[in-house]
Parts: sequence; C-alpha cells; structure tokens
Amino acid sequence: MIREFGTTAAGEAVQSVTLRAGRLRATILTLGAILQDLRLEGVAHGLTLGSDKVADYQGQMRHHGSLVGPVANRIGGATAVVAGQMCQFDPNQQGRHTLHSGAAGSQFKLWQVVEAAADRLVLRLDLPDGEGGFPGNRTITALWEALPPATLRLTLTTTSDAETLVNLTNHSYWNLDGSPTWAGHSLRIAAAEVTEVDADLIPTGRLLPVEGTALDLRAGRVITPGDPSMDTNFCLSDAPQPLRDVLWLTGQNGLTMTLATTEPGVQVYDNRKPGRPGQEAWEGLAIEPQHWPDAPNQPGFPSITLGAGEVRVQAMEWRFG
Repeated sequence: MIREFGTTAAGEAVQSVTLRAGRLRATILTLGAILQDLRLEGVAHGLTLGSDKVADYQGQMRHHGSLVGPVANRIGGATAVVAGQMCQFDPNQQGRHTLHSGAAGSQFKLWQVVEAAADRLVLRLDLPDGEGGFPGNRTITALWEALPPATLRLTLTTTSDAETLVNLTNHSYWNLDGSPTWAGHSLRIAAAEVTEVDADLIPTGRLLPVEGTALDLRAGRVITPGDPSMDTNFCLSDAPQPLRDVLWLTGQNGLTMTLATTEPGVQVYDNRKPGRPGQEAWEGLAIEPQHWPDAPNQPGFPSITLGAGEVRVQAMEWRFG
C-alpha cells in the first residue's frame, strides 16, 4: 500500500509503502529507503525505532532506518585512491574524516518507486559522477521483500560506469521489548575478531581477537549499557559469503531477531547518545551489516572497489520469532 507520508524541507513529497506477509508488516519510505516501522502480529509495539515526521529524518534521526551509501561507515582522512586518482570526500566527522558518505549520502535522497506489490517493493536511486567526491555514474536498486511467516529481506544491487567505491548498509535501530532502553536484551554475534580503531574510530588496520573481552558475544549473553561499549565492526569473514545467519538478538519478552547477510562485517552501535527527539540514550541497537570501515585505505581489508560495468549485490535478512 502506497501512501503520502509528508514533505521534505525542500517541498518534495515523501511516500510510504507498506509490505505484508504472514505475521509481518513493514513500512518503507521513499526518503532514504528508510525502514520506518516493523510490526509483528500480536505484538503491541514496533520493533525498530522510527518517526511519523519527515522533519525528524532530516534532522536528529537522519540515519534511523535508512539505506546508507554509497559508502557506509568511515573513510579516514576523507580521502582514498580510486582507479589511481586521489579522491576527496566530505569531511563531516571532526572536520577530517568522512562518515556515511557525508552530505552526498543516499540516506538523504528521494528514491524512485519502480515496483510495488503487497509483499515486494523495488526502489531505485541514480548517483551522478563526482557527487561527494565519488566517481562513476551509479545506479542502486533496493529490493525489499516480506516473506512468511515473519521475514524481511533486502537485496541491494549497484552498477557503475567507472571504477568506484560501494559499501551499502541498512542503519535500523532495534528494540524488541518496546522499552525505554535495550538493557536486558541478549546478543550473540558469530565473530571472533573486531577491527581495532583509534580515538577517532578510524581502523588502525589491526584485527583484535574478542576472546577474553567484553566483545566476545559468540555464545550470546545479556548486555547492558556500557557492557560492552559498542561502536564496533565485528569481523564475520574476510570476504562476502552466501547469505548466512550471523547475529541473534533476543528481548526480555522472548521475541527474537536473526540477522543473515552476505557481508563480511556488522557494525553495532549502542545508541549511547540520544537519537530520537524526546528519548533517552541507549534506546535501540543500530545493527549495520556491511564491509569493514575505511576499507579503501586498509590493504588487508575486504575490498569495496566496484569496477566499471561490474555488478555488486549485497543482501540482508531479518527473521523474527
């Protein structure tokens, strides 16, 4: 179902599209391809943090639920070499690094509805050569699918007419209890290592084993704010893989979410700073399946380079029970 959701500050119309299958209902916005709401039959609250106001998504909630690209996460020094040329990006983090592609991010743009059905939505975004410093005329398609009994799948396909960088992710925040914070949720992540970062959260190039640390979540355990502290890339593999289960989140109410992805990493951010207007810190966990941060400047990391004429497919799936 397609509805008018609101208008941007520039007066552009934003639509919402609701998908249904089995026990699941998901609402996606044409602004930023945002997952605005996700509901399960028989559960009184939404499972992802959203808003009913466009202004919130253009302000404090600019990354909530959005499809972040062309390069999610951080690029150290706001520069990288692409096809032998040094590229300069928007230094929107501390005036010296690039976070989530800066002002050119796909999360700020209106996507075109290509196809909409009861359980399926295809959105398209065209990014021009040089925007934000990223080369290539690029096309991104986002296929959202609702699958019974309670699964939401997102498949992202990117092409470019020149060598470029691509690392897309969904940036939804999750709270399965509908509570003021995520405290008491249980989290399990199939990762034996994380990327070491400096004081600016830029990777050093080293991988750190999680064994013996608070970030060892391989067996799953109850987490609380600060235990562990997370704005962290968990290393799932050293290259993309076929879609596989990598993360399990369980609320105190017994609701579960299983995340599957093709990506070699998943960034988890603990929402230590308040995200939604009028709400407190720690309200939801941002869980972002993606490639490792600063990959263009780290030769040992899985590459996010996309060659001219090549196709990059990234997939992720959320299953609820």
